[in-house]
Amino acid sequence: MGALLPLIIQLISGAVGGNIVGGILKNLTLGPTGNTIAGGVGGLVGGYLTQYLGAGGAQLVANAAASSGLDLGSIIGNVAGGGVGGLILTAIVGAIKNALAKS
Repeated sequence: MGALLPLIIQLISGAVGGNIVGGILKNLTLGPTGNTIAGGVGGLVGGYLTQYLGAGGAQLVANAAASSGLDLGSIIGNVAGGGVGGLILTAIVGAIKNALAKS
């Protein structure tokens, strides 16, 4: 369960981030389901990058080992990485969708 919890946190944070960007930027929305799916995938990617690259990109292996725990710092890192990843991926997919719809 210890390895699964960070993934669940990243997935939920990403889904929330995707729905936030879809709600704020109406021109980039994918609908509630699309925002949730794109945000969840972005949350996993963003959480992965945050976990393995760290905030400053230093100490790659040490950050990966420390991020797998249940301490407050790793939970906040997973929420932040997941939320930002969900925001970014949903915005990118929404922009691509809009560009293809105009063609």
